[in-house]
Amino acid sequence: MAFDPEIPDRLVDDPGTCVGTEPARLAVLKALGDNTRYAIFLELARSPRPLATNDIARTLGLHPNTVRPHLERMREVGLLEVRVDSRGGVGRPQHVYSMSADAPSLGLEPPAFPLLARMLLRVASEAGIASDDARDAGHEQGRSAAQRVPVQLACTDALVTDLRMLGFDPAVVHEPAAASIGFMHCPFRELAEANPAVVCGLHQGMIEGFVETRGGARVREFRTLVHGTNPCQVDLVVDAGAR
Repeated sequence: MAFDPEIPDRLVDDPGTCVGTEPARLAVLKALGDNTRYAIFLELARSPRPLATNDIARTLGLHPNTVRPHLERMREVGLLEVRVDSRGGVGRPQHVYSMSADAPSLGLEPPAFPLLARMLLRVASEAGIASDDARDAGHEQGRSAAQRVPVQLACTDALVTDLRMLGFDPAVVHEPAAASIGFMHCPFRELAEANPAVVCGLHQGMIEGFVETRGGARVREFRTLVHGTNPCQVDLVVDAGAR
């Protein structure tokens, strides 16, 4: 099944497609449009552990009462998770904040991350890592991701949700007992062009591990830069009654 980006009326405008992502994405961008909120977001993104309101306020030189409504706004749009931490202190338990596992990728990761990715890709290339090895590594990440997406979503919609959060801008074409998902934007593209066997192999493994863990579908074909496909896409065989 070929994915044709020139035929937009074939795309399904429902929660499982990229069309419905715009309101949520707009809310996230609006939330980060405030300078103070953006500074708080970066502080949490760079922290190796969850942070309390007082921790963030102290680091940024703000009053805790200034920080709290900003944290709540980012939690409302799905950027942050909050939990109660009662360990190691006297008095009322405090709320600690961390990046949400479901937060969309906005390309705002610390600049060291892309640098590390490029260095690791060079190491993999020099070590002769093959596509199959990369696929095996990607499987583990895919299995883990499949367990984080809401259980009420069927396999195809769950996969689209995960790809959307990673920044792939997925577009899906449903057909009887099948589905094709095109990756309209590849956040790995620069690295994939440098070493498609490894990077595309990792992505293929991630998708295969995801689908195998969720059940209800199987990967029929995964087409990437290696095959000259643009946009890259995955074709699924979907069980009867599933999407």
